This record gives sequence, C-alpha cells and structure tokens, in this order.
Amino acid sequence: MLKKVYKILIVPYTLFLLYLMFLGMGRFQYEDHLIRVEPVFSTIEFIKNTIRWEDIIRIVLGNITMFIPFGFLGWALPALRDLKTLIFSFVSAIVIVEALHYFTRMGIFELDDVMLNTFGVYLGWLCCRWIEKRINC
Repeated sequence: MLKKVYKILIVPYTLFLLYLMFLGMGRFQYEDHLIRVEPVFSTIEFIKNTIRWEDIIRIVLGNITMFIPFGFLGWALPALRDLKTLIFSFVSAIVIVEALHYFTRMGIFELDDVMLNTFGVYLGWLCCRWIEKRINC
C-alpha cells in the first residue's frame, strides 16, 4: 500500500519542489549568472551572515528534508533500490537542476545544495530500508 501511494505522490511532489526551486519563495531572476562551488564554506558563511535562525533552519535543513522522499525512488523505479545507482542518478539530476539555476539566473548554482540534497536522499534511502524491514513491504 505504501509503495502505491508513493508512486502516486512522487510526481506531483517533484513538480511542486521544482516550482519552489525556480519560482516559489520569492524567487527572482538575478542580473548575473552566480555560482558557489566552495563546499561547506558557503553554508558556514550563510549561517554566520544570517540573523534569523528561522532562515537558517528553512534553508539548510530544508535542503536536506525536502529531498528525503527521493530516497524511496526504488519503490517506483526498482533499478534505483541500489544506493550507488540512486546516488549517481540523483546527483546527475540535481546537477542539471543547479545548472538550470545558473543558466536561467533563477537561482545560484551551489555545490552545497547538491551535497545537502544528496544527504537528504541518503537519509531517505536509510528510512526506506528501515521501513521495509519493519513492515515487510
């Protein structure tokens, strides 16, 4: 039952997430193409320069938690049950999304986003394995 619900909800969830990544949350088109490829340092700098904890939680934890559902992609696409295949496929896809941020100027290509999003997928994959062991699905 869980797998069927997941298969139904993952497509609209993905579309909603893409909306948020390109148009939602007050997005606007930058004047320049922006890229941040210093891993971890840009996130630390963001945290140091942000006054409100709500913004830190929303951005940093959001970049992780919003991608946890993609750790369950093996339920919809059995080839993605294997962690290596899932991570390789996801990183390929999220790099394309980040590149679209850069080329459309509707966001910033950030290596930290790729890393945080991928960590979210990994957490989702761990949760998926845990659920499968607990309820034998």
